[in-house]
Amino acid sequence: MSGHTTMRRTAFGPLMLSAALLAGCINLAPDYQRPAAPVPASLPAAEAAGEAALPGVKDLLRDERLRRLVDQALANNRDLRVALLNVERSRAQLRLADADRWPTVAAAVGGSRAPNTSGEQTTTLQAGLQVTSYEVDLFGRVRNVSDSAAASLLATEAGSRAARLALVTQVAATWFTLAADQEQLALARQTMAGREQTLKLTELRVNVGAASDVELHGTRGLLAQARASVAALERQAAQDANALALLVGQPVAAADLPAAGPPVDAQALAGVPAGASSDQLLRRPDVIQAEQTLIAANANIGAARAAMFPRITLSGSAGVVSDTLSGLVNSGTFAWTLAGTAAVAIFDAGRNQANVKSAEVGRDIALAQYEKAIQSAFRETADALVAQATWRDQVAAQQDLQSGERERLRLTRLRYEGGAANLIELLDSERSLAGAEQALVLARLGELLNRLALYKALGGEERAMP
Repeated sequence: MSGHTTMRRTAFGPLMLSAALLAGCINLAPDYQRPAAPVPASLPAAEAAGEAALPGVKDLLRDERLRRLVDQALANNRDLRVALLNVERSRAQLRLADADRWPTVAAAVGGSRAPNTSGEQTTTLQAGLQVTSYEVDLFGRVRNVSDSAAASLLATEAGSRAARLALVTQVAATWFTLAADQEQLALARQTMAGREQTLKLTELRVNVGAASDVELHGTRGLLAQARASVAALERQAAQDANALALLVGQPVAAADLPAAGPPVDAQALAGVPAGASSDQLLRRPDVIQAEQTLIAANANIGAARAAMFPRITLSGSAGVVSDTLSGLVNSGTFAWTLAGTAAVAIFDAGRNQANVKSAEVGRDIALAQYEKAIQSAFRETADALVAQATWRDQVAAQQDLQSGERERLRLTRLRYEGGAANLIELLDSERSLAGAEQALVLARLGELLNRLALYKALGGEERAMP
Protein backbone atom coordinates (compact mmCIF):
# COMPACT_ATOMS: atom_id res chain seq x y z
CA MET A 1 0.00 0.00 0.00
CA SER A 2 1.08 3.60 -0.44
CA GLY A 3 0.02 7.06 0.62
CA HIS A 4 0.86 10.67 -0.20
CA THR A 5 -0.34 13.49 2.04
CA THR A 6 0.35 17.19 2.48
CA MET A 7 0.59 17.87 6.22
CA ARG A 8 0.94 20.63 8.72
CA ARG A 9 4.35 22.11 9.28
CA THR A 10 4.75 20.67 12.77
CA ALA A 11 4.21 17.03 11.75
CA PHE A 12 7.08 16.34 9.33
CA GLY A 13 9.97 16.42 11.81
CA PRO A 14 8.36 14.22 14.49
CA LEU A 15 7.34 11.64 11.90
CA MET A 16 10.86 11.31 10.51
CA LEU A 17 12.25 11.14 14.06
CA SER A 18 9.77 8.43 14.99
CA ALA A 19 10.73 6.44 11.89
CA ALA A 20 14.40 6.66 12.84
CA LEU A 21 13.65 5.52 16.41
CA LEU A 22 11.65 2.55 15.16
CA ALA A 23 14.47 1.43 12.87
CA GLY A 24 16.10 -1.79 13.96
CA CYS A 25 13.74 -2.47 16.85
CA ILE A 26 13.49 -6.14 15.73
CA ASN A 27 16.61 -8.21 15.08
CA LEU A 28 16.09 -11.49 13.23
CA ALA A 29 19.75 -12.59 13.35
CA PRO A 30 20.53 -15.63 15.54
CA ASP A 31 22.06 -14.82 18.91
CA TYR A 32 25.82 -15.22 18.56
CA GLN A 33 27.77 -17.25 21.09
CA ARG A 34 31.41 -18.15 20.65
CA PRO A 35 31.63 -21.84 19.75
CA ALA A 36 33.54 -24.15 22.06
CA ALA A 37 37.11 -24.68 20.88
CA PRO A 38 37.45 -28.21 19.42
CA VAL A 39 40.91 -28.72 20.97
CA PRO A 40 42.25 -29.89 24.36
CA ALA A 41 42.20 -27.31 27.14
CA SER A 42 45.96 -27.55 27.71
CA LEU A 43 48.92 -27.30 25.38
CA PRO A 44 51.33 -30.24 25.35
CA ALA A 45 54.86 -29.90 26.69
CA ALA A 46 54.35 -26.27 27.73
CA GLU A 47 57.36 -24.94 29.63
CA ALA A 48 55.46 -22.53 31.86
CA ALA A 49 52.16 -22.62 33.72
CA GLY A 50 49.56 -19.91 33.37
CA GLU A 51 49.83 -17.01 30.97
CA ALA A 52 53.21 -16.54 29.32
CA ALA A 53 54.65 -13.14 28.48
CA LEU A 54 56.00 -13.23 24.94
CA PRO A 55 58.85 -10.92 23.94
CA GLY A 56 58.26 -8.11 21.50
CA VAL A 57 59.88 -8.29 18.09
CA LYS A 58 62.73 -5.99 19.10
CA ASP A 59 63.48 -8.24 22.08
CA LEU A 60 63.05 -11.44 20.11
CA LEU A 61 65.56 -10.49 17.39
CA ARG A 62 68.94 -9.88 18.97
CA ASP A 63 70.85 -8.95 15.82
CA GLU A 64 70.62 -5.26 14.94
CA ARG A 65 71.00 -6.00 11.21
CA LEU A 66 67.97 -8.25 11.28
CA ARG A 67 65.97 -5.66 13.22
CA ARG A 68 66.68 -3.07 10.54
CA LEU A 69 65.55 -5.45 7.81
CA VAL A 70 62.30 -6.21 9.64
CA ASP A 71 61.59 -2.48 9.96
CA GLN A 72 62.24 -2.01 6.25
CA ALA A 73 59.97 -4.93 5.38
CA LEU A 74 57.12 -3.56 7.49
CA ALA A 75 57.44 -0.28 5.63
CA ASN A 76 57.99 -1.56 2.08
CA ASN A 77 56.61 -5.09 1.65
CA ARG A 78 53.93 -5.04 -1.06
CA ASP A 79 51.86 -7.93 0.29
CA LEU A 80 51.56 -6.18 3.65
CA ARG A 81 50.72 -2.94 1.86
CA VAL A 82 47.86 -4.71 0.06
CA ALA A 83 46.60 -6.11 3.37
CA LEU A 84 46.56 -2.62 4.89
CA LEU A 85 44.77 -1.21 1.85
CA ASN A 86 42.16 -3.95 2.18
CA VAL A 87 41.52 -2.64 5.69
CA GLU A 88 40.93 0.85 4.32
CA ARG A 89 38.53 -0.55 1.73
CA SER A 90 36.62 -2.48 4.40
CA ARG A 91 36.42 0.66 6.52
CA ALA A 92 34.91 2.56 3.58
CA GLN A 93 32.42 -0.28 2.98
CA LEU A 94 31.37 -0.07 6.63
CA ARG A 95 30.75 3.66 6.25
CA LEU A 96 28.56 2.90 3.21
CA ALA A 97 26.57 0.31 5.17
CA ASP A 98 26.17 2.68 8.14
CA ALA A 99 24.99 5.47 5.84
CA ASP A 100 21.94 3.37 4.87
CA ARG A 101 20.74 3.53 8.48
CA TRP A 102 20.12 7.28 8.15
CA PRO A 103 18.02 9.37 5.78
CA THR A 104 19.81 11.01 2.88
CA VAL A 105 18.82 14.69 2.81
CA ALA A 106 19.42 16.65 -0.39
CA ALA A 107 18.85 20.28 -1.37
CA ALA A 108 16.80 20.42 -4.56
CA VAL A 109 15.18 22.90 -6.90
CA GLY A 110 12.52 21.56 -9.25
CA GLY A 111 9.75 22.72 -11.53
CA SER A 112 6.85 21.29 -13.46
CA ARG A 113 4.22 22.50 -15.92
CA ALA A 114 0.96 20.60 -16.08
CA PRO A 115 -2.80 21.22 -16.42
CA ASN A 116 -4.75 21.89 -13.26
CA THR A 117 -8.25 20.65 -12.48
CA SER A 118 -9.70 23.35 -14.79
CA GLY A 119 -7.57 22.22 -17.69
CA GLU A 120 -5.29 25.28 -17.58
CA GLN A 121 -1.54 24.88 -17.90
CA THR A 122 0.13 25.97 -14.65
CA THR A 123 3.72 26.25 -13.54
CA THR A 124 4.89 24.97 -10.16
CA LEU A 125 8.36 25.70 -8.81
CA GLN A 126 9.72 24.28 -5.58
CA ALA A 127 12.98 24.73 -3.65
CA GLY A 128 13.84 22.97 -0.42
CA LEU A 129 15.02 19.71 1.12
CA GLN A 130 14.25 16.19 -0.04
CA VAL A 131 14.43 12.74 1.55
CA THR A 132 14.25 9.94 -1.02
CA SER A 133 13.47 6.27 -0.30
CA TYR A 134 14.55 6.09 3.33
CA GLU A 135 14.02 2.54 4.60
CA VAL A 136 12.41 2.24 8.04
CA ASP A 137 14.39 -0.68 9.38
CA LEU A 138 11.68 -2.29 11.49
CA PHE A 139 13.02 -5.81 11.02
CA GLY A 140 16.73 -5.04 11.27
CA ARG A 141 17.77 -5.71 7.66
CA VAL A 142 19.85 -2.55 7.34
CA ARG A 143 21.20 -2.95 10.85
CA ASN A 144 22.36 -6.51 10.17
CA VAL A 145 23.99 -5.47 6.90
CA SER A 146 25.88 -2.82 8.89
CA ASP A 147 26.80 -5.32 11.62
CA SER A 148 28.11 -7.72 8.97
CA ALA A 149 30.24 -4.95 7.46
CA ALA A 150 31.60 -4.06 10.90
CA ALA A 151 32.59 -7.67 11.57
CA SER A 152 34.15 -7.91 8.11
CA LEU A 153 36.24 -4.83 8.92
CA LEU A 154 37.48 -6.43 12.15
CA ALA A 155 38.26 -9.62 10.21
CA THR A 156 40.25 -7.65 7.64
CA GLU A 157 42.16 -5.81 10.37
CA ALA A 158 43.00 -9.14 12.00
CA GLY A 159 44.08 -10.45 8.61
CA SER A 160 46.47 -7.54 8.23
CA ARG A 161 47.95 -8.29 11.66
CA ALA A 162 48.34 -11.93 10.65
CA ALA A 163 50.15 -10.77 7.51
CA ARG A 164 52.42 -8.56 9.63
CA LEU A 165 53.27 -11.44 11.96
CA ALA A 166 53.93 -13.77 9.04
CA LEU A 167 56.18 -11.16 7.40
CA VAL A 168 58.26 -10.63 10.55
CA THR A 169 58.89 -14.35 11.03
CA GLN A 170 59.47 -14.94 7.31
CA VAL A 171 62.10 -12.20 7.08
CA ALA A 172 63.87 -13.61 10.12
CA ALA A 173 63.66 -17.18 8.81
CA THR A 174 65.05 -16.16 5.41
CA TRP A 175 67.88 -14.18 7.05
CA PHE A 176 68.87 -17.14 9.22
CA THR A 177 68.63 -19.50 6.26
CA LEU A 178 70.94 -17.23 4.28
CA ALA A 179 73.35 -17.16 7.23
CA ALA A 180 73.33 -20.96 7.39
CA ASP A 181 73.91 -21.20 3.63
CA GLN A 182 76.88 -18.89 3.90
CA GLU A 183 78.27 -20.91 6.79
CA GLN A 184 77.85 -24.14 4.82
CA LEU A 185 79.47 -22.45 1.80
CA ALA A 186 82.49 -21.51 3.91
CA LEU A 187 82.75 -25.09 5.14
CA ALA A 188 82.45 -26.42 1.59
CA ARG A 189 85.23 -24.14 0.44
CA GLN A 190 87.42 -25.33 3.29
CA THR A 191 86.70 -28.92 2.29
CA MET A 192 87.54 -28.13 -1.32
CA ALA A 193 90.81 -26.49 -0.32
CA GLY A 194 91.72 -29.48 1.81
CA ARG A 195 91.01 -31.90 -1.03
CA GLU A 196 93.11 -29.81 -3.38
CA GLN A 197 96.01 -30.21 -0.97
CA THR A 198 95.29 -33.93 -0.67
CA LEU A 199 95.28 -34.22 -4.48
CA LYS A 200 98.67 -32.53 -4.72
CA LEU A 201 100.08 -34.85 -2.07
CA THR A 202 98.61 -37.87 -3.82
CA GLU A 203 100.12 -36.83 -7.15
CA LEU A 204 103.54 -36.61 -5.49
CA ARG A 205 103.09 -40.05 -3.93
CA VAL A 206 102.07 -41.49 -7.32
CA ASN A 207 105.18 -40.00 -8.97
CA VAL A 208 107.42 -41.73 -6.44
CA GLY A 209 105.46 -44.98 -6.59
CA ALA A 210 104.01 -44.67 -3.06
CA ALA A 211 100.38 -44.49 -4.26
CA SER A 212 98.38 -46.07 -7.06
CA ASP A 213 96.40 -44.51 -9.90
CA VAL A 214 93.22 -45.77 -8.21
CA GLU A 215 93.92 -43.53 -5.22
CA LEU A 216 94.69 -40.63 -7.56
CA HIS A 217 91.38 -40.95 -9.43
CA GLY A 218 89.48 -41.33 -6.15
CA THR A 219 91.04 -38.11 -4.85
CA ARG A 220 90.14 -36.27 -8.04
CA GLY A 221 86.54 -37.52 -7.76
CA LEU A 222 86.21 -36.24 -4.20
CA LEU A 223 87.60 -32.86 -5.29
CA ALA A 224 84.99 -32.70 -8.06
CA GLN A 225 82.28 -33.44 -5.50
CA ALA A 226 83.52 -30.60 -3.33
CA ARG A 227 83.47 -28.20 -6.29
CA ALA A 228 79.90 -29.23 -7.11
CA SER A 229 78.86 -28.62 -3.51
CA VAL A 230 80.43 -25.16 -3.56
CA ALA A 231 78.62 -24.26 -6.77
CA ALA A 232 75.27 -25.49 -5.41
CA LEU A 233 75.67 -23.56 -2.15
CA GLU A 234 76.71 -20.40 -4.01
CA ARG A 235 73.53 -20.65 -6.06
CA GLN A 236 71.38 -21.29 -2.99
CA ALA A 237 72.88 -18.35 -1.09
CA ALA A 238 72.25 -16.01 -4.04
CA GLN A 239 68.64 -17.17 -4.31
CA ASP A 240 68.10 -16.69 -0.58
CA ALA A 241 69.45 -13.16 -0.86
CA ASN A 242 66.98 -12.49 -3.68
CA ALA A 243 64.12 -13.87 -1.57
CA LEU A 244 65.17 -11.62 1.30
CA ALA A 245 65.18 -8.56 -0.96
CA LEU A 246 61.63 -9.41 -2.15
CA LEU A 247 60.40 -9.66 1.44
CA VAL A 248 62.10 -6.40 2.43
CA GLY A 249 60.67 -4.68 -0.62
CA GLN A 250 63.95 -3.09 -1.69
CA PRO A 251 67.59 -4.06 -2.27
CA VAL A 252 69.29 -5.21 0.91
CA ALA A 253 72.40 -3.31 1.92
CA ALA A 254 75.53 -5.43 2.24
CA ALA A 255 75.91 -4.23 5.84
CA ASP A 256 72.56 -5.86 6.72
CA LEU A 257 73.37 -9.26 5.25
CA PRO A 258 74.69 -12.05 7.51
CA ALA A 259 78.46 -11.75 7.66
CA ALA A 260 80.93 -14.59 7.65
CA GLY A 261 82.04 -15.20 11.20
CA PRO A 262 80.78 -17.04 14.26
CA PRO A 263 78.10 -19.60 13.48
CA VAL A 264 74.48 -18.61 13.98
CA ASP A 265 73.13 -20.36 17.08
CA ALA A 266 70.17 -20.27 19.45
CA GLN A 267 71.43 -17.09 21.12
CA ALA A 268 70.39 -15.10 18.05
CA LEU A 269 66.76 -15.30 19.25
CA ALA A 270 65.26 -14.72 22.67
CA GLY A 271 63.39 -17.55 24.36
CA VAL A 272 59.70 -18.03 23.52
CA PRO A 273 57.78 -19.23 26.58
CA ALA A 274 54.33 -20.78 26.20
CA GLY A 275 51.52 -20.89 28.74
CA ALA A 276 49.68 -24.07 29.63
CA SER A 277 46.19 -23.06 28.46
CA SER A 278 45.10 -23.37 24.84
CA ASP A 279 42.80 -20.34 25.34
CA GLN A 280 45.73 -18.11 24.45
CA LEU A 281 45.38 -19.33 20.86
CA LEU A 282 42.07 -17.45 20.61
CA ARG A 283 44.09 -14.23 20.42
CA ARG A 284 45.99 -15.30 17.33
CA PRO A 285 45.13 -12.82 14.55
CA ASP A 286 44.11 -15.54 12.11
CA VAL A 287 41.75 -17.05 14.70
CA ILE A 288 40.30 -13.60 15.38
CA GLN A 289 39.84 -13.17 11.63
CA ALA A 290 37.99 -16.47 11.38
CA GLU A 291 35.70 -15.60 14.31
CA GLN A 292 34.83 -12.17 12.93
CA THR A 293 34.04 -13.81 9.59
CA LEU A 294 31.67 -16.12 11.50
CA ILE A 295 30.03 -13.12 13.21
CA ALA A 296 29.55 -11.43 9.83
CA ALA A 297 27.97 -14.59 8.41
CA ASN A 298 25.65 -14.75 11.43
CA ALA A 299 24.49 -11.17 10.79
CA ASN A 300 23.88 -12.00 7.13
CA ILE A 301 21.23 -14.50 8.24
CA GLY A 302 19.33 -11.68 9.96
CA ALA A 303 19.49 -9.54 6.83
CA ALA A 304 18.23 -12.42 4.68
CA ARG A 305 15.36 -13.16 7.08
CA ALA A 306 14.33 -9.50 7.25
CA ALA A 307 14.00 -9.41 3.47
CA MET A 308 11.01 -11.78 3.79
CA PHE A 309 9.03 -9.15 5.73
CA PRO A 310 7.50 -5.91 4.40
CA ARG A 311 10.04 -3.26 3.45
CA ILE A 312 8.84 0.22 4.45
CA THR A 313 10.31 3.23 2.71
CA LEU A 314 9.62 6.93 3.24
CA SER A 315 10.11 9.88 0.93
CA GLY A 316 9.46 13.49 1.71
CA SER A 317 10.21 17.07 0.83
CA ALA A 318 9.92 20.45 2.52
CA GLY A 319 10.43 23.88 1.02
CA VAL A 320 8.95 26.89 -0.73
CA VAL A 321 6.44 26.52 -3.57
CA SER A 322 5.57 29.25 -6.06
CA ASP A 323 4.39 29.66 -9.63
CA THR A 324 7.18 32.16 -10.39
CA LEU A 325 10.91 32.03 -9.90
CA SER A 326 10.95 35.29 -7.94
CA GLY A 327 8.22 33.94 -5.68
CA LEU A 328 10.56 31.25 -4.39
CA VAL A 329 12.49 34.03 -2.67
CA ASN A 330 9.90 36.63 -1.87
CA SER A 331 6.32 35.37 -1.61
CA GLY A 332 6.40 31.60 -1.95
CA THR A 333 4.32 29.28 0.18
CA PHE A 334 5.96 26.81 2.56
CA ALA A 335 4.77 23.27 1.98
CA TRP A 336 6.00 19.76 2.43
CA THR A 337 4.97 16.22 1.64
CA LEU A 338 5.54 12.77 3.08
CA ALA A 339 5.03 9.53 1.16
CA GLY A 340 5.32 6.01 2.51
CA THR A 341 5.43 2.62 0.83
CA ALA A 342 5.21 -0.85 2.34
CA ALA A 343 6.05 -3.69 -0.03
CA VAL A 344 6.27 -7.42 0.56
CA ALA A 345 6.94 -10.15 -1.95
CA ILE A 346 3.91 -12.27 -2.80
CA PHE A 347 5.64 -14.46 -5.38
CA ASP A 348 9.39 -14.51 -5.92
CA ALA A 349 9.88 -18.14 -7.00
CA GLY A 350 11.54 -18.94 -3.65
CA ARG A 351 14.23 -16.28 -3.95
CA ASN A 352 13.97 -15.03 -0.35
CA GLN A 353 13.92 -18.55 1.11
CA ALA A 354 16.96 -19.44 -0.99
CA ASN A 355 18.77 -16.34 0.28
CA VAL A 356 18.05 -17.37 3.88
CA LYS A 357 19.26 -20.90 3.20
CA SER A 358 22.39 -19.59 1.50
CA ALA A 359 23.11 -17.32 4.47
CA GLU A 360 22.65 -20.21 6.91
CA VAL A 361 24.97 -22.45 4.92
CA GLY A 362 27.47 -19.57 4.74
CA ARG A 363 27.35 -19.36 8.55
CA ASP A 364 27.95 -23.12 8.83
CA ILE A 365 30.92 -22.84 6.47
CA ALA A 366 32.35 -19.95 8.51
CA LEU A 367 31.87 -22.04 11.68
CA ALA A 368 33.80 -24.96 10.19
CA GLN A 369 36.56 -22.57 9.07
CA TYR A 370 36.74 -21.03 12.55
CA GLU A 371 37.04 -24.46 14.17
CA LYS A 372 39.67 -25.46 11.60
CA ALA A 373 41.64 -22.27 12.36
CA ILE A 374 41.72 -23.16 16.07
CA GLN A 375 42.70 -26.77 15.34
CA SER A 376 45.48 -25.62 13.01
CA ALA A 377 46.71 -23.15 15.63
CA PHE A 378 46.76 -25.91 18.26
CA ARG A 379 48.67 -28.28 16.01
CA GLU A 380 51.25 -25.66 14.99
CA THR A 381 51.82 -24.72 18.62
CA ALA A 382 51.96 -28.33 19.80
CA ASP A 383 54.43 -29.28 17.07
CA ALA A 384 56.71 -26.36 17.90
CA LEU A 385 56.54 -27.05 21.65
CA VAL A 386 57.35 -30.73 21.22
CA ALA A 387 60.22 -29.88 18.87
CA GLN A 388 61.89 -27.40 21.25
CA ALA A 389 63.60 -29.97 23.47
CA THR A 390 64.39 -32.37 20.64
CA TRP A 391 66.13 -29.67 18.61
CA ARG A 392 68.27 -28.76 21.63
CA ASP A 393 69.21 -32.41 22.11
CA GLN A 394 69.97 -32.79 18.41
CA VAL A 395 72.24 -29.73 18.37
CA ALA A 396 74.12 -31.00 21.43
CA ALA A 397 74.55 -34.44 19.85
CA GLN A 398 75.77 -32.93 16.58
CA GLN A 399 78.30 -30.81 18.48
CA ASP A 400 79.66 -33.95 20.17
CA LEU A 401 79.77 -35.71 16.81
CA GLN A 402 81.64 -32.81 15.21
CA SER A 403 84.20 -32.75 18.01
CA GLY A 404 84.74 -36.48 17.71
CA GLU A 405 85.14 -36.39 13.92
CA ARG A 406 87.57 -33.48 14.15
CA GLU A 407 89.78 -35.41 16.58
CA ARG A 408 89.50 -38.52 14.41
CA LEU A 409 90.69 -36.58 11.37
CA ARG A 410 93.62 -35.12 13.30
CA LEU A 411 94.78 -38.55 14.40
CA THR A 412 94.23 -40.11 10.98
CA ARG A 413 96.25 -37.37 9.31
CA LEU A 414 99.13 -37.96 11.71
CA ARG A 415 99.01 -41.68 11.00
CA TYR A 416 98.82 -41.04 7.24
CA GLU A 417 101.81 -38.75 7.29
CA GLY A 418 103.68 -41.37 9.28
CA GLY A 419 102.71 -44.10 6.84
CA ALA A 420 100.48 -45.97 9.32
CA ALA A 421 97.21 -45.13 7.51
CA ASN A 422 96.31 -45.20 3.86
CA LEU A 423 94.72 -42.50 1.73
CA ILE A 424 91.26 -44.08 1.87
CA GLU A 425 91.22 -43.80 5.66
CA LEU A 426 92.25 -40.14 5.45
CA LEU A 427 89.59 -39.30 2.85
CA ASP A 428 86.94 -41.12 4.86
CA SER A 429 87.82 -39.05 7.93
CA GLU A 430 87.64 -35.82 5.94
CA ARG A 431 84.28 -36.82 4.48
CA SER A 432 82.86 -37.70 7.91
CA LEU A 433 83.99 -34.40 9.44
CA ALA A 434 82.50 -32.40 6.54
CA GLY A 435 79.18 -34.21 6.95
CA ALA A 436 79.15 -33.62 10.71
CA GLU A 437 79.87 -29.91 10.26
CA GLN A 438 77.10 -29.50 7.66
CA ALA A 439 74.63 -31.40 9.85
CA LEU A 440 75.47 -29.16 12.82
CA VAL A 441 74.73 -26.05 10.78
CA LEU A 442 71.37 -27.47 9.69
CA ALA A 443 70.50 -28.51 13.25
CA ARG A 444 71.21 -25.00 14.55
CA LEU A 445 69.11 -23.55 11.75
CA GLY A 446 66.30 -25.98 12.54
CA GLU A 447 66.27 -24.88 16.18
CA LEU A 448 66.04 -21.22 15.17
CA LEU A 449 63.29 -21.83 12.62
CA ASN A 450 61.32 -23.85 15.16
CA ARG A 451 61.55 -21.01 17.67
CA LEU A 452 60.23 -18.59 15.06
CA ALA A 453 57.43 -21.04 14.26
CA LEU A 454 56.49 -21.19 17.95
CA TYR A 455 56.50 -17.40 18.20
CA LYS A 456 54.17 -17.18 15.20
CA ALA A 457 51.96 -20.04 16.43
CA LEU A 458 51.40 -18.22 19.72
CA GLY A 459 50.45 -15.00 17.91
CA GLY A 460 53.67 -13.36 19.09
CA GLU A 461 53.61 -10.08 17.20
CA GLU A 462 49.92 -9.56 17.95
CA ARG A 463 50.22 -10.32 21.65
CA ALA A 464 53.44 -8.33 22.07
CA MET A 465 51.91 -5.15 20.65
CA PRO A 466 51.07 -2.54 23.32
